[in-house]
Amino acid sequence: MVKGFHEGIIMLQDFKAFIAKGNVIDLAVGVIIGASFGAIVKSLTDEIIMPIVGAIFGNIDFSDRYLVLSGDVAAGTPLAAAREAGANVMGLGAFVSVIINFVILAFIIFLMVRYVSKLSAKMATPEEAAPAGPTEIELLTEIRDALKK
Repeated sequence: MVKGFHEGIIMLQDFKAFIAKGNVIDLAVGVIIGASFGAIVKSLTDEIIMPIVGAIFGNIDFSDRYLVLSGDVAAGTPLAAAREAGANVMGLGAFVSVIINFVILAFIIFLMVRYVSKLSAKMATPEEAAPAGPTEIELLTEIRDALKK
């Protein structure tokens, strides 16, 4: 019983040390910002991009595009109504929207990582090379010649 308690205390101390590291806090902030950014991209896709795509293809509302796998559904029935009627449907329009969300988000993350990499490379100052001086052999030769005189 005492051994298990002692191991529990050690594990708790290790957990505290882990949480206190800056990386965990940075990760938490990144997840929160990422979720918020994901909502922005979803809104961009649903409210701006998909209506434009729908207008190009003849005012198609992609959110209600689906493929009936089984069941009897009248043409033009909204996706939610088809599901309520018990039809087994595949929501293709929603899937297309999610793919577009992913591509936009991946591209923006790519741009951010690329920018940070370039910024890091600029900020990294290479060590200045020491001025080239005489080699050890040249110094020894000079000392020998000076002693000869």
